[in-house]
Amino acid sequence: MNENTKPALLTLVLAFGAVYLIWGSTYLAIRYAIETLPGLTMAGARFLLAGGLLYAWARWRGAASPTLHQWRNAAIIGALLLLGGNGLVVWAEHYVHSGWAALLVGTEPLWVVILMLLAPGSKRPDLRTVVAIAIGFAGVVVLTAPGAEDGGSPLFLPAVLALPLAALSWAAGSLYGRRADLPRSAPLATAMQMLAGGAFLLLTGTGVGELRGIDPSTFSMTSILAFGYLVVFGSLIAFTAYAWLVRNVEPTLVATYAYVNPVVAVVLGWWLADEPVSQRTLFAAALIVGAVVLLSMPKRRPSSLARIDASSRAPALRTADEVPADEVPASCARVPPAPPTTDPQAPTGARDGLGKLDRCA
Repeated sequence: MNENTKPALLTLVLAFGAVYLIWGSTYLAIRYAIETLPGLTMAGARFLLAGGLLYAWARWRGAASPTLHQWRNAAIIGALLLLGGNGLVVWAEHYVHSGWAALLVGTEPLWVVILMLLAPGSKRPDLRTVVAIAIGFAGVVVLTAPGAEDGGSPLFLPAVLALPLAALSWAAGSLYGRRADLPRSAPLATAMQMLAGGAFLLLTGTGVGELRGIDPSTFSMTSILAFGYLVVFGSLIAFTAYAWLVRNVEPTLVATYAYVNPVVAVVLGWWLADEPVSQRTLFAAALIVGAVVLLSMPKRRPSSLARIDASSRAPALRTADEVPADEVPASCARVPPAPPTTDPQAPTGARDGLGKLDRCA
C-alpha cells in the first residue's frame, strides 16, 4: 500500500465490518449447506458462481484484461485461500461443530506472524510475539487435547488436524497475495481468485466422488438458502472486502478479523443450532482470541529521546573524508570538520570532530 494514499475511514470500517461479522456467520451457513449438498462441490460452485458474476461486472466497469502471469498468481492464491483454506473447513465441518471449527481457524494470525518471521531477512521476534504465539497454541491444545469432546462425541483427529492446516494455508495465501502481480482492479483480482479456487474445489470434489449418485431432490431448502447466503454475502461481499484489505492494510491488522469471527460463530452456533459451549471451549476461546489481540496490539514507539540519540549516532558511521569524490553529488559541498567539543548534548559527529556532507540541493 502506498503510505501517501491511505484508505478512507468509511471504506475501512465497511470492509472490516463485512469481514468481521459476515465471515463469522459463514461457519454456520456452511454447516447448513453441507447437510444435504456435497461439500467440496458446493464450495466450488459457490466460488465459480460468485467469481463469474464479479469478473463480468469488473470487465463491464472497464477493468483491463488480465495477463497470463496474473492468472497464474490468482490460481496460486485461489488454491491457498479456497482449496486449502475454505475446502478444509468445509470438509472438517462434517465432523465438528461450526463454532469449534471457527476457533481453530482463528489461529490464522499466529500463522501469519510465524510465516513472516520465517521469511528471509526477517527480524527476530520480540518477547510479546513469542508469548502471544505460545498462548494461542496453548488454546489449541486445550481445545483439542485428549478427553476433549465436540458435543459429547469424541473428536475426529483428521478434522482436528485439518483446521489448523486450513488456517496455515489461508495465512500463506494472504501473504502471497499482498506482493503478487495482480490486476489493479480489486474486484477483478478477487474474481480471478474465486474462479481459480472454485475450479480447484470442483475438480477435487469430483475426484473424490461427490457427484456419484447425487440426487437434487434430496437438497433441502435450508441448504439451498445457506448456499445462496454463502454466494452473495460470504463471497461477493465479504471475500471482496477481504481481498481489498489484504492489498491496502498490513497483514497482521487484516488478520484481526479472527477476534470477532470465532465469537460470532460460537454465539450463532449456540443460538441457532443448539451447538454446545463448554467451559473448556470458553477457556480455549479466551486463550486463542486473547493471543490474537496481544499479537496485533500496536507496539510502543521509542521515546523521542531514544530516537534523537539513535539519529545522532548515524552520522558517525561514515565521515566526509571516507566518501569517494565520485559519490558526492555535484549539488553537494564538503563542510570542513567541526572542532571537537565535550558537550554531551552535541551530535556524535560534532563531539568527534568529524566532517559531513551538507548543503545538498
